[in-house]
Amino acid sequence: MTVTFTTMRPRCDNVHMDDLDIAQVLHRLGVQARTASRDMARASAASKAHALRELARLLRAGGEPLTAANRADLDRAQAAANLSAPMLDRLKLTPTIIETCAQGCEQLAAMPDIVGQVSGLCQQPSGIRVGRMRVPIGVFGMIYESRPNVTIEAASLSIKSGNACILRGGSEALESNRALTELVRAALATAGLPPDAVQLVPTTDREAVGHLIAMPDYVDLIIPRGGRGLIERISRDAKVPVIKHLDGNCHTYVDDPCDVEMAVTVTDNAKTQKYSPCNATESLLVARGVASAFLPRIGAVFAAKGVEMRCDAESKAILQTVSGARITDAVPADWTAEYLAPIISIKTVADMDEAISHINRYSSHHTDAILTRDFAHAQRFLREVDSASVMVNTSTRFADGFEYGLSAEIGISTDKFHARGPVGAEGLTSLKWVVLGQGEVRR
Repeated sequence: MTVTFTTMRPRCDNVHMDDLDIAQVLHRLGVQARTASRDMARASAASKAHALRELARLLRAGGEPLTAANRADLDRAQAAANLSAPMLDRLKLTPTIIETCAQGCEQLAAMPDIVGQVSGLCQQPSGIRVGRMRVPIGVFGMIYESRPNVTIEAASLSIKSGNACILRGGSEALESNRALTELVRAALATAGLPPDAVQLVPTTDREAVGHLIAMPDYVDLIIPRGGRGLIERISRDAKVPVIKHLDGNCHTYVDDPCDVEMAVTVTDNAKTQKYSPCNATESLLVARGVASAFLPRIGAVFAAKGVEMRCDAESKAILQTVSGARITDAVPADWTAEYLAPIISIKTVADMDEAISHINRYSSHHTDAILTRDFAHAQRFLREVDSASVMVNTSTRFADGFEYGLSAEIGISTDKFHARGPVGAEGLTSLKWVVLGQGEVRR
């Protein structure tokens, strides 16, 4: 099924428009989104589920048109030679990625509808009953780079949570995002919901971002998903609230005592299962008491996979015995680095106190894990490490909305207010007070 919606036009194939045109386009998108958000807020659970199931079907049936759109983006990126290998990897829409998106839509459709739920309803001495109702945010703007699957994640969560959204993807994924957005809008129309509940900014001109983040009359929330430069700019200039995370400098701490066999397996997965995601481990801390047993074994794994190890002096002395190991001296910048590459920083620490202190100082507060046999150590780590996700005896790669049972995520938040960690449908809602009475008056 292919549907063309005139409300998405003009199609701005030329990347650059003059500022007046951009302002007019963004104003129109904002007006349409605000109108659609009112319809979405009162949409039934059945109609939202219908749209999500239809979107899953359309994704699986997307076939060659979807593949061709993604191929055009990949060909353009490779010809320009301006994207690194990890960024090119993020740009791909493989059958596996498409199927994962489709499954996420189906899982969201099957989940209970949280919009309109009332919690904590209690009767007060005056006779009134007071509770809180979960309601949609309204309209959110999503600004993201590279990954076209984010289009589906954002759109599906927006539908489930009863919101409208305006999407602004990166120029490198323009054709893929257009093709995916058309599928979303077709699914909404089939379910009797407003297609304008999901709109794509039709220009890649950077001026469009400036307008989108400065429209409080039409946009209630901005969610940036990309590099540090993008997120810093949006956080600085936005005139509406922002959910964000700047970096994914995730730590794995190997404690004393630990199961060395398990620690090697989990650390390997946390670093090398995939290098490009923000939940890959970038820093490895090892307790001195297990360093001589653990480091040579993980060093051999990293050496075999070509992972560069940037080490403090104590770790380097142990790892130098590993054949083929790529070892360099760590510099201060390594403790805060998000490599997104086969590179890891390694430090030997005296104990868990030093590990927690190091993590809280250098972590980006995204995801940090402890591998330990000591229950008390695990409990301290969970309480004292100040990160959005804190893990015991498992891989940081699990810090993901799909893996957390949210079906999809709009992003990871390292903020402490409203939403923290993977942000699913609940993170795109808020609570308002509701008061139920039977004619009571205040005395």
